[in-house]
Amino acid sequence: MSRLFPFLCLFSPLLTGKLAAVDFSRQIRPILSENCFFCHGPDEAKREAGLRLDDEAAAKADHDGVRAVVPGNPAQSALLQRILSTDKDEVMPPPKQHKVIPPAQVALLKQWIQEGAKWGGHWSYEKVVRPPVPRIKDTQPIDAFLLKRLHEDKLAFQASADASTLIRRVALDLTGLPPTLEELQAFQKAPYERMVDHFLAKPAFGEHWARQWLDLARYADSSGYPSDQPREIWAFRDWVVRALNQNLPFDQFTIEQIAGDLLPDPTDNQLIATAFHRNTMTQNEGGTSDEEFRIAAVVDRVNTTFAVWMGTTMACAQCHTHKYDPLTHKEYFQAYAFLNQSADADKKDEAPFHEILPAEVKKQRQQWQQEAVGLEAQFAKNPETWLKGYETWLTSKPAIKDKKVTEALAAAKRNPEQQKTLQTYYTRFVAPEAKAERARLNFLNKELSRTKPVTVPVMMDLPNKERRKTHIQLRGNWQALGEEVQEGTPAVFPPLPAEAPRNRLTLARWLVNRENPLTARVTVNRLWESLFGIGIVRTSEEFGSQGELPFHPELLDWLAAEFMDSGWDMKHLLRLMVTTQAYRQDSRSTAELNERDPENRLLARGPRFRATGELLRDQALAVGGLLSHKMGGPSVRPLAPNMGLTTAFGRSNDWTLSEGEDKHRRSLYTEMRRNSPYPSFSTFDAPNREVCTIRRGRTNTPLQAFVTLNDPVFIETHQAMARRLMNVEDKIGHLYQLCVARTPTDHERATLQKLHDEALTDYRAQPQEAVKMATDPLGPAPKDADIAELAAWTTVANVVMNLDEFVMRR
Repeated sequence: MSRLFPFLCLFSPLLTGKLAAVDFSRQIRPILSENCFFCHGPDEAKREAGLRLDDEAAAKADHDGVRAVVPGNPAQSALLQRILSTDKDEVMPPPKQHKVIPPAQVALLKQWIQEGAKWGGHWSYEKVVRPPVPRIKDTQPIDAFLLKRLHEDKLAFQASADASTLIRRVALDLTGLPPTLEELQAFQKAPYERMVDHFLAKPAFGEHWARQWLDLARYADSSGYPSDQPREIWAFRDWVVRALNQNLPFDQFTIEQIAGDLLPDPTDNQLIATAFHRNTMTQNEGGTSDEEFRIAAVVDRVNTTFAVWMGTTMACAQCHTHKYDPLTHKEYFQAYAFLNQSADADKKDEAPFHEILPAEVKKQRQQWQQEAVGLEAQFAKNPETWLKGYETWLTSKPAIKDKKVTEALAAAKRNPEQQKTLQTYYTRFVAPEAKAERARLNFLNKELSRTKPVTVPVMMDLPNKERRKTHIQLRGNWQALGEEVQEGTPAVFPPLPAEAPRNRLTLARWLVNRENPLTARVTVNRLWESLFGIGIVRTSEEFGSQGELPFHPELLDWLAAEFMDSGWDMKHLLRLMVTTQAYRQDSRSTAELNERDPENRLLARGPRFRATGELLRDQALAVGGLLSHKMGGPSVRPLAPNMGLTTAFGRSNDWTLSEGEDKHRRSLYTEMRRNSPYPSFSTFDAPNREVCTIRRGRTNTPLQAFVTLNDPVFIETHQAMARRLMNVEDKIGHLYQLCVARTPTDHERATLQKLHDEALTDYRAQPQEAVKMATDPLGPAPKDADIAELAAWTTVANVVMNLDEFVMRR
């Protein structure tokens, strides 16, 4: 102890000076979590020395005369003694972990103990309470929180971006598409809020925001694993689009996806919504265990549910009690029990299904079916009036391909069944007296086949008598079973209602209960991340002890409270965010700002970051005049490079191009194969959707430039743009208006005009190259078109559609 006392004295000014009180949840717990909880945390199986530092009573308890934390007495606290020890056998963390707690953090620990070692729960597990808005005159609440922090750092907001930049920014953020020239013109001087409402109301809104949700839902048009068989589940994708466009409250949006089938008299839409958890992979390879992969699907559903709604990595507790958070191995399987009763069982047919048809088609089909059943019954009776020519027909020895009928005709002595077979065949296919009925039945069968219902795999629980028992799986091994458990949620969170049935519907309502501390925080953080490029909590996938602390904690809680109090209104939250002064700022930066705040967490400038691959493709199609606005329906196959690759079992990775407008539909509708996702999307960091993806990375590689410069999809849009420019006098000005919503500078005009003239000279000298540049892959040029001119303007369009401000969202 005497050796440690001098070290403690080094920090005495910190203990006696006028310092702000230490916050355990935001300052101390992260230090302990990072450095101590792995060995001294919730997992009792791996706990060293019987010491637990994630629990107040245990940390302050007497262990044979030693106490890790002695409130008010840093010198007597073994926690600090071990951290400051110079003995390699005593120092903590142990040298083999290659961790050293920085002096500033040691100082915080000492100050905290000196102040009485006040404890608290993990910040994100505390109930959401709306904090007071800082009093800053004439500011929206969100701006007030941000300005308070900026003023502390002696910073301020930048001036607002110009109108065209803002129109383009809002259009891309809310709809994923650039503004049309008409929208640019209409909103130059219109009230900003009216422009925001316009884009929130467009059908493209749902398509854009559905892309993010489908990452969470791990939506794909194939089953995954090596065989990766096709799967028809696009009706779920369309449900998400409709729900977002209708602004379905997020709590109802949640309930329908987790347990729409358990609602009273569920609608088609509520049943389709449950396909959220049917996006799990299915193993179709022969020789595999259906039960093993059914269990793998249930595990995925548990992990996805807690990741999407609660930002919690429950997966850690599948094999053992969580090392950092109070989530036990048993609690994992209690949550698993909620999802263990679904009727799907890793079968190739993907059952159970729900059949869907438009209401008017469904009604017509029911009428046709009733009529067809009546006609079939009539034919089965073989009325005497239809059998007038029967005997004559028999003696004509008709040539018939039906084996059963042929055998009956050839029989020397026909039994009653054979006689019935021949009479039924005669009336159904030959009798002149039944011609009208036969024609009608043939028509009905054709129409019924043409309007066959779409099927979508849905969640549906087993009957009570077939309910499965849920056991703890020791070390996550599905074949090593421990004690039986019942449905439950982790004890660290608010409990389930005592009287509620233990099923998925109760779980869904628990997720969006006002007392749940995480769902609203996690959801608004994702919305913020989408608009500003980085979440208030950077680790949007992790709100537990290993996640990052919120950069603006009070703002996060204010937004979470506002979200719930608004009736879980997502469009309301987005409108609040995009009407802030922070969002409307000019995104240009300075060397000083880049140095002080490289990630723009303070928001002393407007948001600026690279768009996703899907948005880049959609934007290029839109400005090139190719984009189809057709919504919904089966997934499509747009133009893609022919890679000549195959997957397991010899299936080609390439595909047959969709016809007509389908090859130019929004990226949301592109067929998503898990084993061979669309190449350009993958290059821009899109996941293959084998599992839930909460946050996409944002890399920067030369391959991305090769895509936007050379990929057939983008070349096609450059060619289309060239054709759009042919009838415009100010071609460069029009090109800039379409692509970046502004007028080019004189220098830009001169540079691009020079490029055009040089390219034109080259293409006049090389007509074959001109044809290739102007028509491959878009197709033949318009009649009487100047091919060399088209090729030259294609080159210019290629440059402008690769400008930083085109591929960046700023």
